[in-house]
Amino acid sequence: MDLCFQNPVKCGDRLFSALNTSTYYKLGTSNLGFNGPVLENRKKKKKLPRMVTVKSVSSSVVASTVQETKRDGGESLYDAIVIGSGIGGLVAATQLAVKEARVLVLEKYLIPGGSSGFYERDGYTFDVGSSVMFGFSDKGNLNLITQALKAVGRKMEVIPDPTTVHFHLPNNLSVRIHREYDDFIAELTSKFPHEKEGILGFYGDCWKIFNSLNSLELKSLEEPIYLFGQFFQKPLECLTLAYYLPQNAGAIARKYIKDPQLLSFIDAECFIVSTVNALQTPMINASMVLCDRHYGGINYPVGGVGGIAKSLAEGLVDQGSEIQYKANVKSIILDHGKAVGVRLADGREFFAKTIISNATRWDTFGKLLKGEKLPKEEENFQKVYVKAPSFLSIHMGAKAEVLPPDTDCHHFVLEDDWKNLEEPYGSIFLSIPTILDSSLAPDGRHILHIFTTSSIEDWEGLPPKEYEAKKEDVAARIIQRLEKKLFPGLSSSITFKEVGTPRTHRRFLARDKGTYGPMPRGTPKGLLGMPFNTTAIDGLYCVGDSCFPGQGVIAVAFSGVMCAHRVAADIGLEKKSRVLDVGLLGLLGWLRTLA
Repeated sequence: MDLCFQNPVKCGDRLFSALNTSTYYKLGTSNLGFNGPVLENRKKKKKLPRMVTVKSVSSSVVASTVQETKRDGGESLYDAIVIGSGIGGLVAATQLAVKEARVLVLEKYLIPGGSSGFYERDGYTFDVGSSVMFGFSDKGNLNLITQALKAVGRKMEVIPDPTTVHFHLPNNLSVRIHREYDDFIAELTSKFPHEKEGILGFYGDCWKIFNSLNSLELKSLEEPIYLFGQFFQKPLECLTLAYYLPQNAGAIARKYIKDPQLLSFIDAECFIVSTVNALQTPMINASMVLCDRHYGGINYPVGGVGGIAKSLAEGLVDQGSEIQYKANVKSIILDHGKAVGVRLADGREFFAKTIISNATRWDTFGKLLKGEKLPKEEENFQKVYVKAPSFLSIHMGAKAEVLPPDTDCHHFVLEDDWKNLEEPYGSIFLSIPTILDSSLAPDGRHILHIFTTSSIEDWEGLPPKEYEAKKEDVAARIIQRLEKKLFPGLSSSITFKEVGTPRTHRRFLARDKGTYGPMPRGTPKGLLGMPFNTTAIDGLYCVGDSCFPGQGVIAVAFSGVMCAHRVAADIGLEKKSRVLDVGLLGLLGWLRTLA
């Protein structure tokens, strides 16, 4: 998942150019000027005091503004600074902005989105990460991406995907996850007729959880007034979620299902959600994804996934807040133990009432707070969770004729042995977004985005030539496997190819070891061990896939909504009770120790 820019810098990777930095992207009424560091609001609702917004920052301007960003009339200039513009960070920022908070988002690169960003090359528009978009329907309470866009006056055109994923598994097991739930159940029970009751039992439990979540107004589980209010309004639904909170999908599946191959299929279902098997996947996480694909369906945004982040960024600005690009945050500034600001690589400093980190918790506490003592709760988190592996990613353009007319958009391939599911390079996920949106590629071409798990240790210490050679060799073997299983002639049809490794993800997505979130060391107790948005450092919050409820588009959007609500309460934009806060946060901290 390389994410590089025009005039690429050699760093051991043959990096590709994601953007032409002289290009402006026109988004509705606002210009996103990516060759300038600040995305300026064209129609501010309120004036931020003494803030200088410029198209290019000279040293003299920096010198004159740095001193002014700390205090204005004795107050911090911003209500919140968000470090990083991944989906979790952007959702948190926009949710705060619509509450009239003053928010500054600082993004290291030239576009928003992080692993939900995009890049353009040779007429292709590539999604950096997954093309499977959950939470993007027009109904319910779990369509969190749709809600986040709507909150800032944005709506994207989408294309319904009739098949979430087509599994190609050992023993020639082929299963399509149809958009309609009854069609999916009919196909799965046709493969395992003796397990029909078990299949209905397991997925029925998933629906109990999904329906309970979908009936609630989703806000911060760390805010007691909201939490108690929801309990009194929907006690049965809250008790249902409390019951499943410490449970994993694999344990629930084994209550209903005995067939080992069907249980392995459930493992593959969960692996897509969490990059671990079902016994290590919290039941609540699995249920959100395994049901949303049928409830609202998978819908692909016209123009690519990167449009979501661009639309959120535009909406943020229209609400009177700011996003600044080429703003590489190097450290969080503490004042008597409280997070009060950030320092950039170029020396600039910005100050706010609260700091929200969209970096992983390992990056937040290991790098942005380097030298500070690791809080006890972060020590406990790292005892329970390790960094999930990164990915080898291949972005390809191919001649359209190599794909049969009935090809599905998304595929999961595990050819020979179920034991290889979690092994590096063992299973392959393939997205072909041009099946849904042909505008992403030149005429007569398709995009193939291939990724498979890989650890950074497999790529460290290699001289540049060996590194490049290994990338090409590993990629060629992955492509040959797809050629053998799905698309004969694929290798000879390639018109464009770029290979990314965990090193690439670490460098351009600023993720420790290129990880995509936490992975339990053993068998976890559901979501009990996952930290929420607050941290042991006053004024510092975390958001994203290393916070409750974990990995995935719905999960990180949920994290963003929860974080915004908790921050809004803490800065006086929502109701709060200090006494209840202390009690609830203490209870949640104790529950995490049980994981």
